[in-house]
Amino acid sequence: MRFHSRLEAGHWLGERMRTIGVNADLVLGLPRGGVVVAAEVARSLGCPLATLVVRKLGHPHHRELAVGAIAEPDVVVHDEESLHWSPPSQAELSAVEAEEIRRLRHYQQLFHPAGLPELTGKIVWLVDDGLATGATMEAAVNAARKREALQVKVAVPVASTNAMARIARLADDVIALEVDGGFLAVGRYYQEFAQVNDGEVVALLKEAARH
Repeated sequence: MRFHSRLEAGHWLGERMRTIGVNADLVLGLPRGGVVVAAEVARSLGCPLATLVVRKLGHPHHRELAVGAIAEPDVVVHDEESLHWSPPSQAELSAVEAEEIRRLRHYQQLFHPAGLPELTGKIVWLVDDGLATGATMEAAVNAARKREALQVKVAVPVASTNAMARIARLADDVIALEVDGGFLAVGRYYQEFAQVNDGEVVALLKEAARH
């Protein structure tokens, strides 16, 4: 399955979820691309939209290689397999974490000007534009549980087989339109996969709040 854009992927994901009758109190998009998908899901389900801010931890020597993730407010997840193949020093890893924590705090202020959304006792769906390793989503799931969500569920247009299995062990439910054993990169499943900027995320959140 290949999608024209995140917008289209979110539409079809939302329609799938609506058709099977999922329960949801809140849809949380993972910035930035995941918020575009989540906005369509929230629209289909008639649910409020918000974000849960996460940041990938890149390898100190190869920043494109994910070795973990952090999620607000203070969750850190390491991808032990990635670290095993090319282990950095603890000081190097700590430096990357400190850098990404600073960025996470910036995005918290940008995307949550009124403070973190309340998750206590709610059924929340975490939405991203795809799952590659699953490390970022694992951090998000752990963060939502730490904030006492009643149920934490995950929905994505596409996922690798390994990531799907990883998240299925952690979340209360996982929905993916496409699960691929030959998964290489999220962007390969989209005709258009331009980077989403901060302004687009803020605009989507404001539009959702008005409705």
